[in-house]
Amino acid sequence: MKRHLFPFLLVFAFIGTFAQIPTGYYDGTTGLTGAALKTKLKQIITNGHVDHGYNGLWNGYQTTDRDNIAMPGYENDNTILDLYSENPNGSDPYTFNYPSGQCGSYNSEGDCYNREHVVPQSLFNSNAPMVSDINFIRPTDGKVNGMRSNFPYGKVGSASYTSQNGSKLGTSVSPGYSGTVFEPIDAFKGDIARMILYFVTRYESQLSGFGTGNMLGGSAFPGLQTWELNQLLAWHAADPVSATEIARNNASYNYQGNRNPYIDHPEYAAQIWGTPVADTQAPTVPTNLITNNPSSNSISLSWTASTDNVGVAGYDIYKDGTVYATVTGTTATVSGLNPSTTYNFYVIAKDAAGNVSAASNTAQGTTLAGGQPGGSCGTEDFSNIPAASSSYTTQNWTSNNITWTATDARTDQNINGTGDKAITVRNGNLTSSTISGGIQSLTVKAQLKFSGTAGSLDLKINGNTVGTIPYTSTSTQPFTINNINASGNIVISIVNPVTDNRIAIDDLSWTCYSILATAETSKDKAAFSIYPNPVKNNELFVKGENLSKISKAQIYDFSGKLIETFENPFKHSNKIDLKGLVKGNYILKTDAFAAKFIVD
Repeated sequence: MKRHLFPFLLVFAFIGTFAQIPTGYYDGTTGLTGAALKTKLKQIITNGHVDHGYNGLWNGYQTTDRDNIAMPGYENDNTILDLYSENPNGSDPYTFNYPSGQCGSYNSEGDCYNREHVVPQSLFNSNAPMVSDINFIRPTDGKVNGMRSNFPYGKVGSASYTSQNGSKLGTSVSPGYSGTVFEPIDAFKGDIARMILYFVTRYESQLSGFGTGNMLGGSAFPGLQTWELNQLLAWHAADPVSATEIARNNASYNYQGNRNPYIDHPEYAAQIWGTPVADTQAPTVPTNLITNNPSSNSISLSWTASTDNVGVAGYDIYKDGTVYATVTGTTATVSGLNPSTTYNFYVIAKDAAGNVSAASNTAQGTTLAGGQPGGSCGTEDFSNIPAASSSYTTQNWTSNNITWTATDARTDQNINGTGDKAITVRNGNLTSSTISGGIQSLTVKAQLKFSGTAGSLDLKINGNTVGTIPYTSTSTQPFTINNINASGNIVISIVNPVTDNRIAIDDLSWTCYSILATAETSKDKAAFSIYPNPVKNNELFVKGENLSKISKAQIYDFSGKLIETFENPFKHSNKIDLKGLVKGNYILKTDAFAAKFIVD
């Protein structure tokens, strides 16, 4: 926390007050670094922790968060010291008197203050003692708290909301993350960072059971996602511990019985997570960008990864010169495109320090005509299979950027009536690498070779059987399985379930399937529903079976632009918080269903 300078004598008078770390409190930490130091601190700050309950916070704030000479504060007017409304360089836009300003309901800034969990309580299901731990729960303006919602903290580029003291909500420009973040003013960035570092230390053994919220790391060490850790360490260094933080730490210890070690010993952060090193080297240029698997409204991209002296944090994808999305891998599908339209794409790599590479080569792609269920998405004619051999073994080859593996297979056969190569599978299967663009239908030729009886092959998509492919010793015509309707990334597998039947496979093709091209789609539409629709209070609820098994939810606008991603969205509740989303029409897409909704 940065603050005004006190007159020299006043500062001198406070020195004795601030230096109140109990003798021996940090015994046993000498010589420790990294995860070992973090675990030792966890033991220290767990001992003595007294949980006074959620309502007890109101009483705690009487001594921990008052703007007065004892803290010391800014105006020293004995009002609540609120990180989201305090103006360090002038008069506050509004103030709250203790205890009369407690929320309550609110409509605007200045209506009331409530209890802001710097690490959202939804991530730990509002369980004790986290829900009432005063070391990371601050009194803040209700309206601003509501706007911050459960978004992680980061650097905002384009702001959708700005509070009266300059705190912002908007799109992240913190390296490594492009979702929505909340950014406090500079004077309190270090305070926020040290509270979160406290949380992932105090509760490190429980992190694996918490939601990540795009900030927590899901394991004891390092405890935070890389992008958030880098951002918080930078804030910790740029905004050093202030007299006010030290006084609050002492008051919190008197109230709750434990301390924030990163206020007492700021150097612990570097000893555990390392000292941030200035990185001025840009990543190398991404290469070999290509387009593939076009549908009527999407085109898939792939490229060769960049390298960096520290590490590549992600890639910005540009569509016709405008940023479309940021991804961490080297493949992506650009959706929401117009049919029969040509687009130009390039990608730029960036590292965690914000250094960016030059642009990759430009790759051009054209969407298919409209009115198709997705259009041709891929083909495999087996011309790239290994040299002809009668031995049954595992065969591997790559064509059209897809790697195929055939087990217990030979390469010297073809389907009668053609001279083309085919793959012949005995007690095995033919399986692709991961393919983007989804699949609506698949067409293939299959023929029984040598001895045996007629039968059928099993078609599996992502491990699930979706149909069967019949064969006889004389079959030479293609067979199509329709209405597979699997979106996103897929793996195609054709399995021979009949022992010792040897089946030649050739002329494989499939059509794409984009869930965004459908109004509301799922394997069982009746199994999922969303409400209310239109959304009026920034909360969207989902009803359905096995919600907790859904790994990811994404919100798109109707242009196909990705707005927000939620990991394990229904792990703790059936609600998605839409705060910060402007009025308009959107699509909620998960790995189980998709549906349109309106924000009113």
